[in-house]
Amino acid sequence: MITRQMVSQKLMEYLNQSITLAELVDWAESCFVVGGFEPDEDITLLRDILMVLAAADTTAFPLTWEVCMNLMKQLGSPVKVIVAKV
Repeated sequence: MITRQMVSQKLMEYLNQSITLAELVDWAESCFVVGGFEPDEDITLLRDILMVLAAADTTAFPLTWEVCMNLMKQLGSPVKVIVAKV
């Protein structure tokens, strides 16, 4: 089952560099094969966001910071940047 939380978590993994862009794109593409979007009222939103993520490795649809922020906001998980000291 593919939910807002699952998509938000995967996008955060990408933003935190836990997964690569290629891995994010592969995951988004596989979501269309697996299916099972829930709840029903989120199906259109989830499909639209996953289409953006699935095409993010093309020059026509680059996954910019602004795009990521907008997607996270749509998912109900707005992003706040905090600088980590290493």
